[in-house]
Amino acid sequence: MTLPESGRACVFGDQIDTDLLAPGHLMKLDPDTLANHCLEAVDPRFASSVRPGDFVVAGLNFGLGSSREQAAVSLKRLGVRAVIARSFARIFWRNAINLGLPAVTLADAHEITAGDRLKLDLQAGRLINETSGRLYAFAPFPDHLTAMMRDGGLIAHLKRSASEPTGAAA
Repeated sequence: MTLPESGRACVFGDQIDTDLLAPGHLMKLDPDTLANHCLEAVDPRFASSVRPGDFVVAGLNFGLGSSREQAAVSLKRLGVRAVIARSFARIFWRNAINLGLPAVTLADAHEITAGDRLKLDLQAGRLINETSGRLYAFAPFPDHLTAMMRDGGLIAHLKRSASEPTGAAA
């Protein structure tokens, strides 16, 4: 799937936990059906209105709670380009990165409003709010994580790296 150059911001507050992203009572559902319930307790229209290439923007401690990777899987299945938050629960951040879903820590995430058009450059460490014209800087992703994101996550990256001649992987 080719994503558009920029996407809309879907904005949420602080303390969005994994049970809001992937409700525990629905964990037996297949991943696509589970994704249709992502964030419904906060915004019942989120899963039906988010489009491929859109961003989830949130406040503090995004992804707290259980270690269920289905929280990040649900966002990725819905086509979310990246999650941008003021801070992340460590296990969610790692799960997202492993699944090829960029999780960007941005202290000024609270300045972004719902519907703003965003453009992200992980390697340069920059986020452009095309609606407001504001440029935000964040710690750039290291080359190895950028390569993982490009390849679609850790497993895809390892498979790609294993199929290349020694020393050819980025």
